[in-house]
This record gives sequence, C-alpha cells and structure tokens, in this order.
Amino acid sequence: MASDPSNSSSSSFILVGVPGLEAFPTCLGVLFCSAYVMALVGNGAVLLVTGLDKSLPAPCHGLLAMLAAVDVLMVRAVVPRLLSVLWLSSAWIGSAACFGQMFLVHSATSAESGLLLAMALDRYVAICHPVAQMGLAIVLRALLFVVPLTGLVTSPPCCGPRAVPHSYREHQAVAGPACADPAPAGLYSMAASSLTAGADGACIGACIAASCGRILRAVPGHGAHRRALSTCGCHLCVVLLFYLPGIVSVYAQHLGSAVPTPARVLLADLALALPATLNPLVHGIKVKQIQEGTLRLLGQLAGLRLMSC
Repeated sequence: MASDPSNSSSSSFILVGVPGLEAFPTCLGVLFCSAYVMALVGNGAVLLVTGLDKSLPAPCHGLLAMLAAVDVLMVRAVVPRLLSVLWLSSAWIGSAACFGQMFLVHSATSAESGLLLAMALDRYVAICHPVAQMGLAIVLRALLFVVPLTGLVTSPPCCGPRAVPHSYREHQAVAGPACADPAPAGLYSMAASSLTAGADGACIGACIAASCGRILRAVPGHGAHRRALSTCGCHLCVVLLFYLPGIVSVYAQHLGSAVPTPARVLLADLALALPATLNPLVHGIKVKQIQEGTLRLLGQLAGLRLMSC
C-alpha cells in the first residue's frame, strides 16, 4: 500500500482497509461501490419524493425522509474513504478527519435506532408530537451517546503505531495506538450499544406485534390480513437489517482474536452499508404512497421535458 509522505505527520493515521484481504481490492471495491451508488440513488429518490410531493402525509413520511437522510450520511462517512484505500492506496487520514468520521458513524447509528423506534410508534407519536420535536430528541440522544465515547478515545495521547487495522475510524481499532488503557472506552461502547439496541429493539418488537394484532382484529378478510402482515413484515425486515449486523459487529469487535480480523472488519463495513442500501428497497417500494409519489414526480419531469422541447 502506498504511503503519502505529505500527510504522514504525528497527527495522522493509516487506514489498512480490510486486513488479510489486501489481495482483492478490485472485488471489494466493486462490492462497496455498488452498494454506495444504490444507497445514494435509493435514499436520494425517497428524499426527493417526500420533499417535492406535498400530497404525502407529513408525519410518517417525514420519519421516512429522516431515515433516508441518516442512511446517506452513514454511507458518505465511510464508503468514499474505504474506496480511496482500496483503489487509490490513499491510506493516510488526518486526526481531525479520523475522529470526525468516528463521531458521524456512531451518531448516525444511534439516530437510526431512534428513528426505527419512532417509526414503530408513528401512529401514536405522529398525533401527539410534531415530527420536528421527535427528530430533535433523536439527535440529542445520539449526541449524548457519542460525546462521552469521543472524549474517552480522543483524550489519551497516541504513542503506538498509527496503522489502524480497519477500513474506517472505528473507535476500538484506533484505541490501540493510545497510551492509556483502551478498556474503559471499549466497555462504555459495548454497554451503551447493548443498552440502546436492546431497549429500542424490545420496544420496536412490542410495537410491531401490538400493531399487527390490532390490525388483524380490526380488519376482516384474508386479503386485508395479508396486506397488514406485509406492512408489519416490511418494518420488521428493516429492523432486522439494522440490528442484526450491528449487534454481531459490536460483539465481534470485542471478542478480539476469537473472530478473524477480516471477518470483523467486513462485518463492521456491511453493518453500515447494508441498511443504507436496502432500506429504500424495503420501505420505499413497499409503501404505496412512495410508489405513487415517484410515478407522479417522473410524470411531471417528463411533462416538463416535453414542454421544453
């Protein structure tokens, strides 16, 4: 891997990429580049439709737009740097950019968990609380989770090798060069992640089960039951896409040598890329109003193009 002497200062780190799989930069790059393009196009389409089509109901689709924005932020924070490491051998990253990336990744992850919880409660919450207030509460909770972790990781000076055995600024990987004991930051991260994911996941599961039960009791007919189960299954798929890879990745990082390094790094990368890539396909395609809004928007764009000709 090529070095960059102009950036190789005492305040820089070297991102190794995917340790153990350095011989496959093209394949890995194509995989993550494809996921990146799909995430940007899919979430961008959701943002465009929810922003321009005023006929869509604001509360629930406002939450969907927030989820798409968080997914875009997540992949933008990670995948371009990963591709530069794999394809351009641009391994050096400044200290400010390194810690900024960590802050964005962890805050976006916490915010997405909060959004999934709010979407599970949307029929109640959308009536009682404005979406803007919910969004502010989700952002504040994410900051309360990330700020202490950032302080724990950035405070100790670095006195070890600055090569980070990871493809992005994952806090556990960067804790290695620190002079201080990395255990407090690791324990805080695992405890906070487990508490957030456990509490949110339990509430989401209970809300989905309660919603499906009420819908099945209130709406007669097999066709209505299938539509209700399809809606609940759609949300459940999004929840599983987010929580399962994330939880497995968190505990794999803390198991250390028990999980091979390439597997740990790929799990962490996929935990960020998969939800952002597949959420628009699951939510955007399954939600009828988004489909109709997309068709209306495409029809308007086609009409404007014909008029200009």
